[in-house]
Amino acid sequence: MPVFAANLTMMFNEWPFLDRFDAAADAGFAAVEYLFPYEAPPEAIAERLARNNLQQALFNLPPGDWAGGERGIAALPGRFDALTSDVERALDYAAATGVRRLHLMAGLADPHDEDAASSYRRSVAHAAGRLAEKGIDLLLEPINGRNMPGYFLNDFGAAEKLIADLGLPNLKLQFDIYHRQIIHGDVTMALRRLMPITGHIQIASVPSRNEPDGEELNYPYLFKEIDRLGYDGFIGCEYIPRGHTLDGLGWFRPFARS
Repeated sequence: MPVFAANLTMMFNEWPFLDRFDAAADAGFAAVEYLFPYEAPPEAIAERLARNNLQQALFNLPPGDWAGGERGIAALPGRFDALTSDVERALDYAAATGVRRLHLMAGLADPHDEDAASSYRRSVAHAAGRLAEKGIDLLLEPINGRNMPGYFLNDFGAAEKLIADLGLPNLKLQFDIYHRQIIHGDVTMALRRLMPITGHIQIASVPSRNEPDGEELNYPYLFKEIDRLGYDGFIGCEYIPRGHTLDGLGWFRPFARS
């Protein structure tokens, strides 16, 4: 049976950030993820996880100046020193939360620019190597250009090739089904082919990015297929509730922790 992680950046926004851990646990979730933890002290997050018997499934390394429009710095030439510092900052939070997977955002850059491609490869190799020392996987996620125009890693094939080229055992694919459907489609066949390199899965309805209970994807079928393929990681609920978070959890009730 899939183990779902509530995305506390998008879900449970009716509560302050730290209180979302309590709300997710009360709703039956056994794990949580979010984009960034860095505005809360690591020990405060650790306390909420322990209090609620929650597992930390995933979070992102620092993304650069998010408020200023940056969406990661890994592919930005001249930012390698900042990236190395960001990796160490993320590791502080990883130590506190026990997370075993971190996602590295590529940033806004032309994927055909040789300097950007070289910077990205160097950044990925460094981050994966440093995380490997702590037993943590580094994840790469292709993101669609409709939600994030100009994002460097906007193709599943490019992510697959880089993972193969670098050959690092802790470098994995973050398979966001929502992004996959928008970029390429063919979700089921891609899951079957890419499952050996997949370290994390995320879900949302397409095209509205709401609860996974309708629109153009058959999530009950996909959940069974993910199980059949032997995936034993978390499935992150990275969706925007249509209304109050709790009102949209009917799809989740069969999977809720009792």
